[in-house]
Amino acid sequence: MYHDLTLRDGSHAIAHQLTEEMIKTHCIFAEDAGLEVVEIGHGNGIGASSILIGKSLLTDYEMISIAKKYLKNTKLSVHIIPGLATINNDIDTAISLGVDIFRIACHCTEASVTKTHIEYLSSKNKTVYGVLMMCATCSVDVLYEQASLMKSYGASAIIIMDSSGSFYPDDVSKIIETLIKLNIKIGFHGHNNYHLAVANSLSAIKSGASIIDVTIKGFGAGAGNTPLEIMAFLHETPNINKNKIIEYCDNSNIFTPSITKSIHLFTAKHKLFSGFERHILIACKKFNISYIKLIEEISKENIVAGQEDLIYVIAKSLI
Repeated sequence: MYHDLTLRDGSHAIAHQLTEEMIKTHCIFAEDAGLEVVEIGHGNGIGASSILIGKSLLTDYEMISIAKKYLKNTKLSVHIIPGLATINNDIDTAISLGVDIFRIACHCTEASVTKTHIEYLSSKNKTVYGVLMMCATCSVDVLYEQASLMKSYGASAIIIMDSSGSFYPDDVSKIIETLIKLNIKIGFHGHNNYHLAVANSLSAIKSGASIIDVTIKGFGAGAGNTPLEIMAFLHETPNINKNKIIEYCDNSNIFTPSITKSIHLFTAKHKLFSGFERHILIACKKFNISYIKLIEEISKENIVAGQEDLIYVIAKSLI
C-alpha cells in the first residue's frame, strides 16, 4: 500500500544532499517498520543530477548501492524521467544494482515519451510503473487516455501525481474511480500545499487506489507530501509497525517536517511543480522581483520539471 518516497521526493527539501548516513538510517528504519517499498535518488529521479536542476551529493550508483546494503524485505524503487535518464547509462546500471521497481514518469499529457523505457523494462521482466505528473493540469479523460497508453507499453501500475498540491478530495475520487477501469493497480501521490494531502490520499484509497506515496513527516518538495505517520494511524495496513514509525519520527532529527508557506499557495493556485520553489526564490532574490509576479508569468509558459532554466529567463525579463 504505502510507498515511502522520503529518500527521493524528500531530496528536493535538502537540495538533493542526501548523505550515506541518512540513507543507512532510513533504510534500517524501513526494514524495521515493515515498509513495502522505499524510493531513492535525486528529487527529479536518477540521471537528473546536474548544475541546472541541482547536483546530488552522492551519485545514483552510490545511493542505490548504499540502500541495497540495508534493504532485505523492503523493495527499492527509482523514479525515472525520460530525457534525464537513459537506458544505457542509468536504467541498465540500476538493473545491475538490484533495483526492484522502476517508475517511469512524464508530464500528464506526454505518455508517449515513456514508451521506449517502459517497453525495455517490461522486456527485461522488471516491475515497471507509469507515473503521470502534474495531473491537475488536464482532464480526467486525458488522464485515462494517457494511462491507457502506459498500460499498453507494459506498465503494471499507474501513479497519479498531484505535483502542484492543488487537488481536492472530489477531484481525486473522480480520477481514481475512472482509472481503476483499466484493471491495473492505481496509485496516488499527494502534495500538501492546501493541507489536503492526507484527505486526498484517503479519498484515493476509498475510491480504489492500492498504492499511496508517503514520506516521513511529509518531508518533500515545496509544502511536502502525505505524511506516513498520519496515514499509518488513519488507515492501518497489515505488516506495518506504526509504533516503530512514531518512534522514528520522535527520535530522528534527520528529516524535519515540511511546512506550508505562502509561496506554496500561489504555486498550487497556478498549478506549478512543487520542486520549482527553490529556483523561484533564487531567481527572485537575484533579480529583486516578487515571487507572486514571477509565478504568474511562469504559469503562462506551461513549463515542466527539467526546464528550471526557463524560470531564470522569465525572471530576468521582468526586470
